[in-house]
Amino acid sequence: MKISSDLDLTDIRILANLQENSRLTVKELAAAIHLSPTPTFERVRRLEREGYIKKYVAVLDAEKINCGFMAFCYLKMKQHTHENAMRIMNSVQDIPEIAECYNISGDYDFQLKIYTRDMKSYQNFLLRILGDLDCIGSLKSSFVLGEVKNTHRLPLPDEK
Repeated sequence: MKISSDLDLTDIRILANLQENSRLTVKELAAAIHLSPTPTFERVRRLEREGYIKKYVAVLDAEKINCGFMAFCYLKMKQHTHENAMRIMNSVQDIPEIAECYNISGDYDFQLKIYTRDMKSYQNFLLRILGDLDCIGSLKSSFVLGEVKNTHRLPLPDEK
């Protein structure tokens, strides 16, 4: 089964293994997919070059680095203009507390995933950071009580 005309079963197995552990050496990855190291290395480089693999990251423990308070904040623009949308999209790029930002449909225009130290820090964040964006008409916050699932894995066709 192919995802696209450019990916075969071996490529899918590479992607699945790297999603699970991006620190695999080429030798370990080659053994896992039953291919020799040189073609494995060449395939990984092709997948990177073609943009299937965007980057490699370390997933940190938010609690251990003292930013375990997570909130989802929904923003509504004051007025639906290109300038307001661009101002929000450009502003969130440089705000470290904002881990993710999505332009969404429905009652709100943007959904933000925000990490802070605690509720007081979140309040300060709202007042000092988001409060300075005069293009925001309203916002709503939801606070995470417990994490049920957190993954960066994308669904791939059965690679077995």
